[in-house]
Amino acid sequence: MTTCPSGHESASDDFCDVCGILIGAAPLAETGALSGVTPGTGGASMTGAGPQPGTGAPPAAAEACPRCGVPRAGQFCETCGYDFTAPDLAAPAMSAPAAPPPVTAPFAASPPAAPPPAAPAGAAWTAVVTADRAYYDSVRAAGGPDADAIVFPAYCPERRFRLSGAEVRVGRRSVSRGIDPEIDLTGPPADPGVSRLHALLVAEPDGTWSVVDPGSENGTLLNGNDIPANQAVPLHDGDRINLGAWTALTITHDG
Repeated sequence: MTTCPSGHESASDDFCDVCGILIGAAPLAETGALSGVTPGTGGASMTGAGPQPGTGAPPAAAEACPRCGVPRAGQFCETCGYDFTAPDLAAPAMSAPAAPPPVTAPFAASPPAAPPPAAPAGAAWTAVVTADRAYYDSVRAAGGPDADAIVFPAYCPERRFRLSGAEVRVGRRSVSRGIDPEIDLTGPPADPGVSRLHALLVAEPDGTWSVVDPGSENGTLLNGNDIPANQAVPLHDGDRINLGAWTALTITHDG
């Protein structure tokens, strides 16, 4: 058995079986490794090697021992026994580069809501007022306290009212109450069953119209059916509104 300079028992007489140090090498402090002189090279610096013969260029620098600085000649350093194939636990671990922040797309504003469709250019709505004999007969047949006293007019001229603005009032003018409806059914001939403010024609955002009964005494019919009070009912081209004892409004859409 051979004892290495570090005091280990080694079966090999060239390198220590325990630490790998060269058998017979001087302790690290006694060598010139820390001063940059390679043992057995006649004092040549490890960084001062001359050019290789025939090449004119200096040889590539040998890997230096991270422990004592001596150039590598094998697996183990010939001076301190450092194992070049083992990880250097003393060397600081390099941290992985930080990942770049994710790239986010710029905020996209929601498109503005589309405006409601407008009425077609040139479109117009008209209320045509006439005396409806069939409606009058149905009112007489239904009876009532004054049914027998109501007489169908001998002559009632057709009147046309163009619908415009936000609403059109239907009724009979009253100076004392300050009611002056756009569709005035005061007469002559006067329909006694029509209230002062009997119905409203209301303009819708899409250019169409609706009819509303604000609570008239005798009610309002649309195409032969009673409409509920205070509820807007859509109107269409050709719809017929009946009110009073014999009055009819036919809604027409031109354009």
